[in-house]
Amino acid sequence: MINEITNQEVYLACGSTDLRKSIDSLAVLVKESFNLDPFSPCLFVFCNRNRDKLKILQWDHNGFWLYYRRLEKGKFDWPEKNTDILSISYRQLRWLLDGLSLKETRGHQEVKSAP
Repeated sequence: MINEITNQEVYLACGSTDLRKSIDSLAVLVKESFNLDPFSPCLFVFCNRNRDKLKILQWDHNGFWLYYRRLEKGKFDWPEKNTDILSISYRQLRWLLDGLSLKETRGHQEVKSAP
């Protein structure tokens, strides 16, 4: 499973991406189209046109991880191409993978202990 680092940045490539692309092609896309470093400790998430497949690119010490997710039914609530890339939290990524909307404004508030 994906390394669960809570302060890890997650970037979504808005719109659709040709998921026939391999690790190298996705890394070039991150570097040249989004002006981001594919070797940074971030997750880069791509979705196909039908919104039923995702690829997640992650650099880990000495190599890339490429995660692939295919839904048997349903679609991901993927953002349209208003911008090229969207920065979200790891928690929001989990929502997206669980079929929830990133636009949802209601939910349980985080509770922090008092000092």
